[in-house]
Amino acid sequence: MRKYKYYLAYKPYGVLSQFSDEQGRRTLKSLFPFPKDVYPVGRLDMDSEGLLLLTNDKRINSLLLSPEYRHEREYYAQVEGIPDESALEKLRKGVMIKGNQTLPAKVRLIETPGLPDRIPPIRKRLNIPTSWLSITLIEGKNRQVRRMTAAVGYPTLRLVRVRIENLRIAKMNPGEVMELKGVALSEFLKIIKEKAAPHLI
Repeated sequence: MRKYKYYLAYKPYGVLSQFSDEQGRRTLKSLFPFPKDVYPVGRLDMDSEGLLLLTNDKRINSLLLSPEYRHEREYYAQVEGIPDESALEKLRKGVMIKGNQTLPAKVRLIETPGLPDRIPPIRKRLNIPTSWLSITLIEGKNRQVRRMTAAVGYPTLRLVRVRIENLRIAKMNPGEVMELKGVALSEFLKIIKEKAAPHLI
């Protein structure tokens, strides 16, 4: 019987969510000696940071990425400017991106989170303040958070995924990898399968 493995990685800025690159850019291979049959579930853009799940469990991969199951991913986005309630409500209700309406999202202003510094740091303009948003999505379109905040006039400067369902980045540091097991894994698998169950009847 095949043994499934699950890992959580804190992908740093500037690292590709893959194991090889013809242009010689830094990849996940530089973080940890992952087993050959383990791959990331979904991706984070090179200029985004945060939580990645990697596994050789193809069924979980399929369930987590299928849009109909609507699994939560939470991001902390540092944006240029301070969004007003009108902009936040637009993000919550959904905005148009390339002719498609995004699904409703959970969006709120938050205090500056205690995240590790980004290397290199973002470029700030002295006369324009920045703020942080918590944005929880149930879909995963390409560069969705960045396009959403830009659509309401507040470009994203830094983007960190901090949660996938019950899995949190917690006190991990950029580049850190940990094997997921025990209670956290059991709870995660339960959530994924319960959300999929009504669709599989």
